[in-house]
Amino acid sequence: MRRFSTGLTKILKSSAKLSEAAAREGRKTVREARKAVQALAEEPATRVPGRFVTVDGLRVHYIARGKGRPVVLIHGNGTMAEDFVISGLVDRLAKRYRVIAIDRPGFGHTERPRHRVWTASAQARLVHRALEALNVERPVIVGHSWGTLVSLALAAEEWRALRGLVLLSGFYFPARRADVTMIAPLAIPGVGDAVRSLTPATVGHLLAPHVFRHVFKPQPVPARFTARFPVGISIHPTQSRASAEDTATMNAAAGLLQARYADLRLPVAILSGDADAIVDPAEQSERLHRAVAGSTLTILPGLGHMVHYAAQAKIGQAVDDLMASTGKSLRWS
Repeated sequence: MRRFSTGLTKILKSSAKLSEAAAREGRKTVREARKAVQALAEEPATRVPGRFVTVDGLRVHYIARGKGRPVVLIHGNGTMAEDFVISGLVDRLAKRYRVIAIDRPGFGHTERPRHRVWTASAQARLVHRALEALNVERPVIVGHSWGTLVSLALAAEEWRALRGLVLLSGFYFPARRADVTMIAPLAIPGVGDAVRSLTPATVGHLLAPHVFRHVFKPQPVPARFTARFPVGISIHPTQSRASAEDTATMNAAAGLLQARYADLRLPVAILSGDADAIVDPAEQSERLHRAVAGSTLTILPGLGHMVHYAAQAKIGQAVDDLMASTGKSLRWS
C-alpha cells in the first residue's frame, strides 16, 4: 500500500509540474489554445458527424461516404475517424469508393467498456463485426499509426476476405519508446483515473498545440486541423484512458503480431514519411517490407507522421493499385 501511495504521489506531482510547465509556455501557446477552444465552442456541442452500429451490445461510431467498392479507414492513437474527414482523405477516396472510417474503442464516439482488454486483436474483431453488420465485403483496409496494428490483426486472423492493406506511418515491431514508459502508469485502473480527474481540462487545451506540432513536424499544423479537430473529445477522460492503454500496450501488440507477418497472403502497401518524428521508418516500415512477401514500400521524402494530410495522391494511388490487383497476379516465395 505504501508503494502504491508513493507511486500515486509521484504521478500527481508530475501532473502538477506538467501544469506549471504548461502555464509557463508563454503567450503563443495561450493564443493557440484559445483559438482551438474557440473553434470547438463554435461547433454544436452534440454534433456527431456519422452514424452508429451496435455490435455485441457496443455502440460503434463510423463515418460513411461515397459508393462503390469499400475502403475502410482505421485511425491512430489519440485521434478519431473524423481526422480522416478533416484531412480530406475521406472525400478524395469517396469519389470512387464507398469509404467507411471507424472510431476505435474509446476514441471519438465509440464506447470502451472496462470489462474487456482492448488488444489489437480485440479491436480488429470489433471492426470485423461492425463491417459484417454493415454488409461490407472484401474491403481495402487503410490503417494509420496505431491503426496499422489493428489492420494487420484483422488480416492475420482471417475472419473475412480483404482486398489488401494500405499501412501509413505504422508501428510494427517492439522498440524502446519514452512515451510508453511515461504513459504506462496512466493505464493502471484507478491510478490513471485519479490523475485524469485531478488534471484540469485547461492543461489539455494548453498542451494540445505542442502535441499537434510534434505529430505533424516537419510540416506545419494545417489551419483546417486547428479549426476543426475536436480537441475537447480528444482530451476527454474516456479518450485519454484509451490513448494511455493503447500506448502502454503498443509493444505487446506488435510483439504478438510480428511472428505472423511472414504468413500474410494479401497485397500490402506500406507508406511512411522519412521525417516521421513518431516512428522510425527504417526500424518499422522498411523492416515490415522485408518481412511481408509481395509488399510494396513507398518512402515519402520530407514528410512527417501525418501523411494522410500531405500525401493523399500517393495514398489514393495505393488504394487504386490494390483494387486492381488480384490474388492470382501475386507471387510469394
